Amino acid sequence: MDEARLTAHERRVLAEIEEALERDEALARRLRTMRRPPHLSAPSIAGARRRLPSLGVAALGVMTLALLVLAVATGAPALIWAFAAVWVLTLLGTLILVVRRIRRRGTGTRPET
Repeated sequence: MDEARLTAHERRVLAEIEEALERDEALARRLRTMRRPPHLSAPSIAGARRRLPSLGVAALGVMTLALLVLAVATGAPALIWAFAAVWVLTLLGTLILVVRRIRRRGTGTRPET
């Protein structure tokens, strides 16, 4: 692939810019002391997958509370049964999350005695 050649005028302008930048002490100082900002990573799919069960249980909890309020306010049997079903799912999800957390802590490294 052919590389683009600069004309004599473009080379002269580029040299003038480089010379002006070399004489700029404030810019040189800023470049010498410049540090990289802390790395802000984009959310990863793995991180989202780890939080998904917690978000699901939280959504079930909100749904349970809403169904409880509606069931108490109306007294409709269908809402009472829906509340009971979602409440059981919320309890099971919470139990699974707690067990996973305990297992993860149990497999962590422990100091030798």
